[in-house]
Amino acid sequence: MKKAILSMSVALFMSACVTVEVNQEPEIQTPPKEKAEARIALGMGYLDQGNMIKARENLELAYEHAPKYYRSQLSLAHYYEKVGEDKKARSMYEKSLSQNPENGNVLNNFGTFLCKQGEYEKADKFFNRAIEQPYYYQVAGSYENAAFCALKSGKQEQAMAYFKRALDYEPMRFRSNLNLAKLEIESDMLMDARLRLMRFSQSYGPRKEALQLMIELETRAGNPELAEQYQAKLDKLS
Repeated sequence: MKKAILSMSVALFMSACVTVEVNQEPEIQTPPKEKAEARIALGMGYLDQGNMIKARENLELAYEHAPKYYRSQLSLAHYYEKVGEDKKARSMYEKSLSQNPENGNVLNNFGTFLCKQGEYEKADKFFNRAIEQPYYYQVAGSYENAAFCALKSGKQEQAMAYFKRALDYEPMRFRSNLNLAKLEIESDMLMDARLRLMRFSQSYGPRKEALQLMIELETRAGNPELAEQYQAKLDKLS
């Protein structure tokens, strides 16, 4: 009888062990890039709010999760820029570039950084390298960045050409339209600027920036009545 009870106990114990093993769920591992993206989203959100401590904490964690991922690298480099750590930012951009030499986003962002540092010719080369990449889809943005950089370096004609190329890709791009219209007014290309601003207003409605340019345009064209009409519209928006 004791042997029978002992055998039954052993059988029950073995059965319990088997049941635990069968029902145990495997641990699901989150891919490193997904972890990094989650931290990037948090970090950039904190950066927008001005919470630099939390921003750094999350962006550094993103980099720890995926140190070779270009978005982890660019986000951390952007943080360094925001807090004035230009040497660290440059180092991170250069590291990202060495690992992702044909990534349009890396090329474009490094170009933007170089332009802020006053390295205009070098920045222009990186913008154009980004544009040349076959699977890069932010071409209009890179042309616009190149245009603003050309403006900073005093090259208005080159800036106009870049703004036009940006608009070839995105005809209703907000900043490119307004800045190109301003350059056209300054170059006495008044009919081009007028048509551009009219199309802009049809798409965006009355905007202060466009009305201010229309006032400048019509004043320059010798049409004070039209300039007054646009001034009245601007006053209503103020």
